[in-house]
Amino acid sequence: MPAITNGFRLLESSYAKGINKQLNRTGNLFQLQTKAKFTNEAKDYSRTTFHYIHQNPVKAGLVKRPEEWSYSSYLDYAGLRNGTLCNREKARELFSLNEIDLYEETMKTIEDDLLKNIL
Repeated sequence: MPAITNGFRLLESSYAKGINKQLNRTGNLFQLQTKAKFTNEAKDYSRTTFHYIHQNPVKAGLVKRPEEWSYSSYLDYAGLRNGTLCNREKARELFSLNEIDLYEETMKTIEDDLLKNIL
């Protein structure tokens, strides 16, 4: 088992144990097994990953736009919520993004992926 796969397995297990302890429950936290998905070799892997996590609710058909998913950090980065978990300034510094660029890049990638799946 590759080290990164084992690392994610341990992370998921620790996370589930912590949530179960907090909620005083037992059992699986996730309905289905989670899976790692590698993105294509990209010029900027971290930027691709940043957008990928915000696309998941749209790709899963849970919402039509990323800002409709209330559990996403997208709302914080887009300036639509004043959350305290995300470092918006650091993201802007790392990715040179403003709120408009964030939305356009996230949606462009979603649309590109949807087109690939249709063809």
